[in-house]
Amino acid sequence: MPFAVTSKATQDPAGVYIPRMSTHPAAQSAGPWPASVRIVEVGPRDGLQNEAVPVAPEARARFALALAASGLTDIEVGAFVRPDRVPQMAGTEDVLALLDRAVADRAPGTADARFIVLIPNAKGLERALAANARHVAVFTAVSETFNQKNIGMGVDASFQMLEPVVAEARSKGLWVRGYLSTVFGCPYEGRVDPVRAAQVATRLWSLGVDEISMGDTIGVATPAGVGDVIGQIGARIPREQLALHMHDTRGTALVNVMAGLLLGIRTFDASAAGLGGCPFAPGATGNAATEDLVYFFHGLGIQTGVDIRKLVAASEPIEDALGRSLPGHVYQAWRRSPGVSEMFRS
Repeated sequence: MPFAVTSKATQDPAGVYIPRMSTHPAAQSAGPWPASVRIVEVGPRDGLQNEAVPVAPEARARFALALAASGLTDIEVGAFVRPDRVPQMAGTEDVLALLDRAVADRAPGTADARFIVLIPNAKGLERALAANARHVAVFTAVSETFNQKNIGMGVDASFQMLEPVVAEARSKGLWVRGYLSTVFGCPYEGRVDPVRAAQVATRLWSLGVDEISMGDTIGVATPAGVGDVIGQIGARIPREQLALHMHDTRGTALVNVMAGLLLGIRTFDASAAGLGGCPFAPGATGNAATEDLVYFFHGLGIQTGVDIRKLVAASEPIEDALGRSLPGHVYQAWRRSPGVSEMFRS
């Protein structure tokens, strides 16, 4: 298949002008792909909550603002959870206050950004409302054991708790996202029946959430499993209201994203530079890296609205703050070889 090659002059950090080439096949953009997809950035919350080194609220706010400036329009920025259980999310009120100030000052990207905070219960919603949050997320799991380990109650009890929370949030005009964990597998119970996943997803949808993110919490999904799950859940809930949240623990994140793309999913969660996982799920490392998804989608001719150079730059201060290398493949390629990476930016 012939390749499309362009040669628009660009300049690398050393000041050397180099050609910029697109290597995706010319016919690819006319393939079975949508014109665009939506990426929900989870790095400032889901990413940082699993890091051993807490990051100060001011740095987390700067991180979120840099991600917004890169073109990301949906960004998780914190969680109103118990600081004794998740100290990395302490100060979420301060993060929102700084973001509100940036919005008022018309900081780049903030006019279109949706800053999302996680709320576990009615107390979390109360704190979110007091902090002027307009976009919230609730969560439960398919696995009974995981729910017990994560939030101290079973699936049925979690729905009894969430129902009034979602109802009040909607009555206040908030946009509400629903997270469903362990959709593909559980670290305690093993494989998850797709029919069971669909039943729990339907209960979550019936609460009135605006969309549901289907989580591969421990990174065990395969393309066949993605097909089984979307086949079941997508038969009950509109696919345009579903998102995939994949982990790259076993190197399968992108191929699972491709499976979801082919099956009609148009929203995908990702974490800048591959930050994080879930502190209550053993082995849940390796969130799909946002840079990897952006490179992948752009290579197919699918628009994301994201400037990958600005995206990489957004994570660099966080890598320095954490004192360790972050795992995103494209992120690390840009750090090592910015000139070559620029040549193949599409």
